[in-house]
Amino acid sequence: MPDFGLEAIGSRAALELFQNQRKITAKELESFHMATRFQGKVVPTAGGLLLFGKNREQVFPDAWVQCGRFAGKDKTHIFDHTEIHEHLPLIVERILDFLKKHAMRGADLSQTRRRDLWSIPLTILREAVINAVVHADYSQKGAPIRISFFNDRIEIENPGILLPGLTVDDIRQGVSKLRNRVIGRVFKELGLIEQWGSGICRMFAEAQSLGLPEPRIDEIGMRYRFTVFLAKAISVEHLEPINDKSGLESGLESATSKKILLTISSQPLQRAEIAQSLGHERVSGAVNRAIRELIKKGLIEYTIPDKPNSRLQKYQLTLKGKQLIQALSEGMNKE
Repeated sequence: MPDFGLEAIGSRAALELFQNQRKITAKELESFHMATRFQGKVVPTAGGLLLFGKNREQVFPDAWVQCGRFAGKDKTHIFDHTEIHEHLPLIVERILDFLKKHAMRGADLSQTRRRDLWSIPLTILREAVINAVVHADYSQKGAPIRISFFNDRIEIENPGILLPGLTVDDIRQGVSKLRNRVIGRVFKELGLIEQWGSGICRMFAEAQSLGLPEPRIDEIGMRYRFTVFLAKAISVEHLEPINDKSGLESGLESATSKKILLTISSQPLQRAEIAQSLGHERVSGAVNRAIRELIKKGLIEYTIPDKPNSRLQKYQLTLKGKQLIQALSEGMNKE
């Protein structure tokens, strides 16, 4: 990617992820092929920008994830929705956080230590999510990776069909062709991938051991879909329809809150980035108060909910926040 300098890669994020393995330097970025030399200077590769690019979506506009929880067995009624714009290695845990948010959790107290028992097969889902992120065709435009949680199943869908010469029977037998070599290598280095081609086999074996219906693999258009069926249907209670705008028109307490809501409507931002976009030299008390107000009203949320004080923390619109922005926009258009 010769139009970018090495500063386009978020080195701090890479350093934090690799802190237990190795120190990431410009030379290490080259060894992982996240950077390369071009006309006498070191520039990021496509893989480097996809993994840790500070403004990845300027180049790859659909390199993000859309998650939805639906009420029922189709997409007629949506219950919850979120968008994930993290660095690719962090996306996996954010997706699993969303899935666990809408699953049920029990406990196994038969051992010395408590063990959580989830109503969804997390081991299978983790493998399927990693597979989608690593093998997605990020050159495609029009739709991101999609995670759809229905009452009876979870669908993980990514752009990009199987590579030429590869069939569904092949991948079930452990045959693997890697579309994104740089992403795959980094995921393996981080321990997210154990062995090439073994993921599909493990998922089918795990489903069988749990007594679940066999997962389904489909190629739909130019997309790949992996369906994980649940042992028992999980229904959604107290559904709030997506088109119900009750309560959305209530006014915000400050003009700063409104500006922040509009600022992060296009992409998630860190607190300092929000302040900068409002023309503030630093994060002021007014900005902090406005962010707290928006979180309290359920209009924005953390991108890393389990680590609110993380240095990588950003803020994004909730479904309610998006509906408010849409309602305000429609009102302005009518005027």
